Amino acid sequence: MSNWRVASETGVLTEVLVCPPDHYRWIPTNSIVRRTLSEARQGPALPHLQAQHAELVAALEQGGARVHRLTPAPHLPYMVYTRDSVVVTHQGPVLCQLERPQRRGEYATLIDFHAARDSAFWKKSDAGTLEGGDIHIIRPGLALIGHSGGRTDEAGAEQLAGWLRAEGWDVRLEAFDEHFLHLDVLFCMAAPGLAVACVEVLDDGFLSWLKQHGIRCLPVSYRDAMALGCNIIALGRDRVVSAAGSTALNAALRAEGITVLDPDLSLFTLGGGGPHCLTCPLAREEETP
Repeated sequence: MSNWRVASETGVLTEVLVCPPDHYRWIPTNSIVRRTLSEARQGPALPHLQAQHAELVAALEQGGARVHRLTPAPHLPYMVYTRDSVVVTHQGPVLCQLERPQRRGEYATLIDFHAARDSAFWKKSDAGTLEGGDIHIIRPGLALIGHSGGRTDEAGAEQLAGWLRAEGWDVRLEAFDEHFLHLDVLFCMAAPGLAVACVEVLDDGFLSWLKQHGIRCLPVSYRDAMALGCNIIALGRDRVVSAAGSTALNAALRAEGITVLDPDLSLFTLGGGGPHCLTCPLAREEETP
């Protein structure tokens, strides 16, 4: 039986779920890809998508993670962004409830994937909507859930927060504008006590809350954030995967002593998702609170 648990964003990543981009295409379901399409860009070619996704997988494996793969469905082009349908917590997986009609069918493949591995869901979201890109399991006992009303709404966020609070967790709900798609466009953890954040957009109260919890932020500009510059995944032990296009952030992370693995993911960031969106951590080594 799979005993997949994630109690922090920055524990050593040991198992992770991705989905090959065999049927991926840009669809105008968020502000980022609408801008991409408005610039009359040509849609991505499959060999180029596969090559970039292979770079991501190589970076994850270089970091020591075992990579699991979903079987992509032709009618679900955004299934490649595995972050959103399921979030794994300290008590196991939580099945989310996606907002966009074009993505709702993803739940079936995820249920089958976990069932085939005897991975039981801890909870299933059934109030409002809830998407993994808005959920940050910062460290044991501390979580952050964004809600914009666009993808995750307040009811969905409150339901998950209630489950975590019943476990003794401190949970902050953070409202933000749905223009930004998911909170991981504006904020991600890089290492214990270190985040990357679009501080010019985020609420002062939220930034103060982070500081109170000993979390320092490396600033990312609005322009870079909208190119998925904040969207990184921590591998643990001061290592991250960050897109090659995030040059300013990658330099800042390296100046902090963080090892940065930087695959070219431009065809995915143009569609509204970066390394954080493209990966669903299944297991991380535990961190001491």
